[in-house]
Amino acid sequence: MCKGKKKLGILLTFNYLCTNFLTMKILKWGFIGCGEVCELKSGPAFDEVEGSSVVAVMSRSEQKARSYAERHGVARWYTDAQELIDDPEVNAVYVATPPSSHATYAIMAMKAGKPVYVEKPLASTYDDCARINYVSEQTGMPCFVAYYRRYLPYFQRVKEIVDQGVIGKTVNVQVRFAVPPRDLDYAHPENLPWRLQPDISGGGYFYDLAPHQIDLLQHIFGVILEARGICANRGHLYSAEDSVSAVFRFENDMPGSGSWSFVAHESARTDRILIVGTRGSMAFSVFNYAPIELHTSDGTEIIDVPNPAYVQFPLIKNVIEHLQGRGVCSCTSVSATPTNWVLDRILGKL
Repeated sequence: MCKGKKKLGILLTFNYLCTNFLTMKILKWGFIGCGEVCELKSGPAFDEVEGSSVVAVMSRSEQKARSYAERHGVARWYTDAQELIDDPEVNAVYVATPPSSHATYAIMAMKAGKPVYVEKPLASTYDDCARINYVSEQTGMPCFVAYYRRYLPYFQRVKEIVDQGVIGKTVNVQVRFAVPPRDLDYAHPENLPWRLQPDISGGGYFYDLAPHQIDLLQHIFGVILEARGICANRGHLYSAEDSVSAVFRFENDMPGSGSWSFVAHESARTDRILIVGTRGSMAFSVFNYAPIELHTSDGTEIIDVPNPAYVQFPLIKNVIEHLQGRGVCSCTSVSATPTNWVLDRILGKL
């Protein structure tokens, strides 16, 4: 634990050199990867912010790259990431690939003098996150990470309730997540989705979904300084872990726990975080945005908070305003790295 805390401490003291970055008034984005996330959560948002547009996309599949470009009115498409990064019209890069290639593409872009916005998690290992931060520091190029839930009205309301002391001093937090297997989980090992291939994703579904939960909790309560877990494969559908239990401790000394199952029966389906305080409690979901349940001595309040159509829009807008010199975005690679540290500790990778 001491070694991990030392590495984490060093990382968090990095001097993030965004101030040395020449601000841009017009952002011309190149996308590396143009799959489902770009279609549904992020891609259109880049064109909705003033002074920002998408000018090029890349996919290793010529069909996917061409199709995305034609359907979204993007001028150029590539099948080689280096060609996109070298495109003189591209002055900022969005990396929307599986995690194992995040570090490679982010570092390529930053060394080319172009800021980066990377999908979550930042990388497939904590060590790769440290590499990204080192290059960001050396080049002065900022790297932002798509932990967009920090910026959604739903979760800002959750943080507001905690910060205002509505439930008193927080004493414990509990994460509970359980879902049945997906149809794809029964596929032959050669046809499994990349999220179930640890060398690509960093783990199983835990490494894909838990980052959102862990990042939110650290955003609300501070950095997790201690974490350990027990992992198992109970469904035997694939090689990655499908059942995880964990305990952790925040920098304010508050304990927390979590359990994740990706092979549960439908009757056990759960998406819930419970925050326990000295004057009440609050429960909310992370993925289905169920109404927030607030319980105090005054009774129970159900709070429904809508989110924008493109859930990454608030964060992308903040990233663009940061690069334009009109704001400051705190969702950087430095702030995202402790989440990978926690994931790797729970899975026994550190």
